[in-house]
Amino acid sequence: MTDRQSKIAVVTGAGSGIGRAVAVELLRAGWSVALAGRRPETLEETAALAPGAASLAVRTDVSRPDDVAALFAATVDRFGRVDLLFNNAGTFGPGGVPVEELSYEAWRHVVDTNLNGAFLCAQAAYRRMKEQDPQGGRIINNGSISAHTPRPHSAPYTATKHALTGLTKALSLDGRPYRIAVGQIDIGNAATDMTARMESGALQANGEVVPEAVMDVADVARTVRHMAELPLEANVQFATVLATTMPYVGRG
Repeated sequence: MTDRQSKIAVVTGAGSGIGRAVAVELLRAGWSVALAGRRPETLEETAALAPGAASLAVRTDVSRPDDVAALFAATVDRFGRVDLLFNNAGTFGPGGVPVEELSYEAWRHVVDTNLNGAFLCAQAAYRRMKEQDPQGGRIINNGSISAHTPRPHSAPYTATKHALTGLTKALSLDGRPYRIAVGQIDIGNAATDMTARMESGALQANGEVVPEAVMDVADVARTVRHMAELPLEANVQFATVLATTMPYVGRG
């Protein structure tokens, strides 16, 4: 298929971790993918993992409205439309900092990236999907286990992931008339650089530091691809995929 015949995806945070795994999964499945992230060199590394596939690397800070607008303009200019947004870019923030010691700057950075960035990208995708022909598309927000149950010292991250669930529900409702399907995947302990410390020990609610199980990030990528490739008449509203024995059910 040519670039303009394949399905078109935008993946934010595509330079590492879950974003990279999902982008590569989609590229290898024949999707054309706009890779968004703050570091062009890591985006190029992601593209190199699927040689010959149709990718476009766009340096993007999702917290900046102009960057987000430029990302979607570049995607449509190259590929013609947007069929999928995987709204993945995020940060945990300063881990292990008690709430009374958390700086406003740290709080604001997490909110700007995880919530404001997700909104800006969803808004830009929504606008394109509503106006394009054929109309419609899909947005998948990357939530977290923390959208349900927090870890200790995680107020900014947990608050933004709870808010993302509200954003998912509101967009899902508002998108109905325009064939825009919106869902959320909540992920627990996928093996990435962000979760590497969990295998050596993570702080638990009782104050202990305990090693936690992790799962292959490829299993997350396959789940996202399944959600993405459903017909628009079907939607996975919420999915939870996690390491089977991690402390989530019964956490605390």
